[in-house]
Amino acid sequence: MKRYIKYMAVIAVALQPLTSCNDFLEVKPKGLDLEANYYQNQQQAFNGLIAVYDVVGWQGGNLTTKVGATSAASDDHLGGGEGTGDKTFTSWSDYTLTPAVGPQEDLWKKGFSGIFRANTLLQKLPDVPMDESLKKRYTAEALVLRAHFYFDLVRLFKNIPLSTKTITPDEMYSVVQAAPEEVYAQIELDLKAAIDEPNLPNTVPAATEGGRITKGIAHALLGKVYVYEQKWAEAAAELREVNGATPGQVNPTYGYNLVANFGDLWKSTSDVKFNSESIFEVGYTSTSAGGWGCIACTEGNILNIMAGPRGYTTKTANAPDYISGWSYFPVTQSLFDAIHYDPRYKYTIANLDSLKQYGIADYTPGAQNTGYFLEKFAGRKSNTPVGAAGAPELNYPQNMYEIRLADTYLLEAEALVRGGGDLDRAGQLLNAVRARVGLAAVPATLENIKTERRLELAGEGHRWFDLVRWGDAPAALGDRGFVAGKHEILPIPLNELNNTKLEQSKEYGGTK
Repeated sequence: MKRYIKYMAVIAVALQPLTSCNDFLEVKPKGLDLEANYYQNQQQAFNGLIAVYDVVGWQGGNLTTKVGATSAASDDHLGGGEGTGDKTFTSWSDYTLTPAVGPQEDLWKKGFSGIFRANTLLQKLPDVPMDESLKKRYTAEALVLRAHFYFDLVRLFKNIPLSTKTITPDEMYSVVQAAPEEVYAQIELDLKAAIDEPNLPNTVPAATEGGRITKGIAHALLGKVYVYEQKWAEAAAELREVNGATPGQVNPTYGYNLVANFGDLWKSTSDVKFNSESIFEVGYTSTSAGGWGCIACTEGNILNIMAGPRGYTTKTANAPDYISGWSYFPVTQSLFDAIHYDPRYKYTIANLDSLKQYGIADYTPGAQNTGYFLEKFAGRKSNTPVGAAGAPELNYPQNMYEIRLADTYLLEAEALVRGGGDLDRAGQLLNAVRARVGLAAVPATLENIKTERRLELAGEGHRWFDLVRWGDAPAALGDRGFVAGKHEILPIPLNELNNTKLEQSKEYGGTK
């Protein structure tokens, strides 16, 4: 955080070294302005809002994304990649994390970059001469985004600084950490303030503002926060607002409804982006011309190249058109066995060993190879950027879901079951997800909900968080090196401890 604070205190967070990952963010770079001279009008305030949104889809210089890193840490995937020297993900996968080795520096950097930008905008907005209703909407959006960043950080690190104002260079070395309860309280305050703001819309036009914050997103995020706090009644109420009165039917307030065909969720075409099931979605594009000089600057989805099988070649005309990727996040035998006979299997797992066995295609095994890859995100030749500038491998256009309706259905069902709520409704929510793929109804038990979350949301970055909050991580990951009471969080990055008042978490030998 200290290095980013120092940089961003000089250069305005609203300005154009920043790239966007949402379709509605189309401001073109013009140069640099000092922060003191910025936020002079409505357009500059909008540019500042763009800068906050940008961090939601940020991808680190070490190829780190929240979805990729947490997938590697779960029992559904391994780190994979190039080999033993590729420790960003394998160190979390085999739980050999240290404060200096792992994905934590990128994840810390992402979260606090977003918070700094949100705080700057919130601090500047009151004095910007602009339409007051838009100003209130921008404020609400920034509050939800700040809550989103803090929610990720407190779940990943537990012991983090908390600030609702910008940190100056003079202050950055004296920042201290807050109790996790204080962070959660601030997240709640931000989300409730946004929900209460009349100028925050219920819906936005997908074609022009897809990905922009709505009241539905705020309710969904608050419901998830309550689940992590085990406030079951509050969680169920917030999530019911999102899910609607009748599971499986359109929510008339926000327009949410399960997509009829599960497989359509993983297409990259414009007609399925920001679909009815999407609540909070990050947009990517093949036209940003992102290159290796700045991986974080690309607006393409790097998970598509990362998840693809290494050295892939086709042997028959009917072979899948996977790209030759980098073999990160191979699927474990455990997930394969769990989902093999489920209708979602063919949309979730690419069985390269089977393709090789039958002479349909071939590939080169990478590190920690299992023969199974993540079909949901494996890049396709049909999506490869053609004729565009930049590095094609960094510019795939598949969007990513931060929150989708099946997730909130299952979270509400869980809150109802664990909180002693309406079990009939819990069953309706659980079985609406199952019915979408043609599965018969099952009782609304916690174990059935856990199983459904694993199969429905496989590879989407939820599994590790679920295992930790359920207390199931030691049993599921013990053979991988997971130590109960330690590996539920990441270590504070080593570079953040030097010459500051930040303390390492006691789980990693510190005092915090």
